[in-house]
Amino acid sequence: MGKSIITPSKTKEDSKLDMELRPQFLENFIGQEKLKNQLRIFIDAAKKRGDALDHVFFYGPPGLGKTTLANVVAREMEVDINSTSGPVIERPIDLSAILSHLKERDVLFIDEVHRLNHVVEEILYPAMEDFKLDIMIGKGPSARSVKLDLPQYTIVGATTRAGLISPPLRARFGIVIRIGYYNHDEMKKIVLRSAKILNVDIEENGAMEIARRSRGTPRVGNRLLKRIRDYAEVKVDGKISEGTAKQALEMLEVDEFGLDDMDKFILRTIIEKFGGGPVGLHTISVAVGEEHDTIEEVYEPYLVQEGYLERTPRGRKTTRRAYESLKLKKTPHTQEELW
Repeated sequence: MGKSIITPSKTKEDSKLDMELRPQFLENFIGQEKLKNQLRIFIDAAKKRGDALDHVFFYGPPGLGKTTLANVVAREMEVDINSTSGPVIERPIDLSAILSHLKERDVLFIDEVHRLNHVVEEILYPAMEDFKLDIMIGKGPSARSVKLDLPQYTIVGATTRAGLISPPLRARFGIVIRIGYYNHDEMKKIVLRSAKILNVDIEENGAMEIARRSRGTPRVGNRLLKRIRDYAEVKVDGKISEGTAKQALEMLEVDEFGLDDMDKFILRTIIEKFGGGPVGLHTISVAVGEEHDTIEEVYEPYLVQEGYLERTPRGRKTTRRAYESLKLKKTPHTQEELW
């Protein structure tokens, strides 16, 4: 179990995080209670019938556990998981190679499913719905269609941009689940669990300090924990107290609201260069020197969720909270902008 094909390369740090910190089963997965209850019912029902789980679609901001949940689904179903991503499957032959490796009830995890090639997506429809693969072999007059029967299997698709997935593809997922940000108490439990796995000596107040600044995202919380562990080993006795956590987070330039340097740079740029907005995403991208996709997928969801940024028909606009967190005073340009 745990077989993986056509998986994008990972750094050693990423691999270690996958192996050590990611929960293996639903009972070990912290937070997302409603999501877990739903999955538990669907998985238990499928196992009771001896069927493959219906196709699952996870969406939400990065770092919240979509890949982890895909692996959890496979382990709970007691089957193998084969992992790939949308951009990797360039041609129909790539898809047929992947599907031909699947066994009965196996899980195929497709990350960034919204980036599937439209030709591949068309072929995937009957493969998901009827478990049949219809591919063309050859070109021109000698081309012929070959139909292959597939075992019943489960596709788990994941994306950070649900709006970009085509309606026909989305309709073929029987289970659609949004993954939201974690609250401070859930993040504290995640940090404490990760600290135990990594043999890090940490106080509860220190864990809460990390949790409060983790942007409600386990990936961020685990990253901060590892960097604060490094700080504690060098600067103090290795134990992470509340004070040590605050000092390390100050060094990492992560403020009390969980905003890092780029978050503040984006907000400050909109305020100081564009009068607080509204301003277009591509203009912001040029101004801060960051790809607009990165801004939209990585930074913007948290800034919008926490009330620092608004999306309007005319562009992005900073809020009162953004000014307050940056300790800036708003100077209205028009009467409508007065508070």
